[in-house]
Amino acid sequence: MDRLDIKLWSLAARGHIVPERSLLKTPKQIAAIKKSAALNTAVLDHVAAHIHAGMSTEEIDRLVYDFTTEHGGIPAPLGFEGFPKSVCTSLNNVICHGIPSEYEILEEGDILNVDVSTILNGYYSDASRMFMIGEVSPRAAKLVRVTQECVELGLRAAKPWGHLGDIAHAINTHARRNGYSVVEDIGGHGIGLEFHEPPFVSYVTPRGTEMVLVPGMMFTIEPMVNEGSPDFFVDEDDDWTVFTEDDGLSAQVEYMVLVTNTGIEVLSK
Repeated sequence: MDRLDIKLWSLAARGHIVPERSLLKTPKQIAAIKKSAALNTAVLDHVAAHIHAGMSTEEIDRLVYDFTTEHGGIPAPLGFEGFPKSVCTSLNNVICHGIPSEYEILEEGDILNVDVSTILNGYYSDASRMFMIGEVSPRAAKLVRVTQECVELGLRAAKPWGHLGDIAHAINTHARRNGYSVVEDIGGHGIGLEFHEPPFVSYVTPRGTEMVLVPGMMFTIEPMVNEGSPDFFVDEDDDWTVFTEDDGLSAQVEYMVLVTNTGIEVLSK
């Protein structure tokens, strides 16, 4: 048993939740995953350079597919559990998992989450951004701004040997102070060797709870912030698109992060 095993065993004996050693990435794995994450960020940059009012979300899907495959990658969503497209595009009152469509046309005033996930040489990465199309309402702009702030505050609260709940507390506190709610039943996840790995990352749990942040862990920080109720429903026709129950706006920003010995490193955003 090495020093890390002893520390994990000691924490577990005191009632803390600790990750399995298999969830702690090796230096070789981290180097490979970082290449995937760099491509993932480049895809989002490519979308940012081309997104505009009047285009369809299907055009965004083509941008993502073409750029990813031209650079040796595979869009991770395509075919995942039957998902039919290469990217999730979640518009206005869609919380997540929106399916691109040639009939969904971006209009001035829309807010849109573009969630890009990439496989490169068998390694996975994941991040999303909010886009404001043209001039948006003060209401929409504030929601997007506060969601971005939530992620940054969550990132700042994350420390090696802290807890996932520290991130959640920072995010949920800031959202609630601004009159918003955070979706409870959909959260972040581990990533790197698979698309979705343990742990489930909640954004509503108390500080000092949930899994210990051990160097080598890799996961997403991706709160979904609603301007009204946190309740949602899933579209019965496509079994993917998640809508706000009250038809209010929703925003999400996703960072992919690595816990190091000295802090938290953002790999894709």
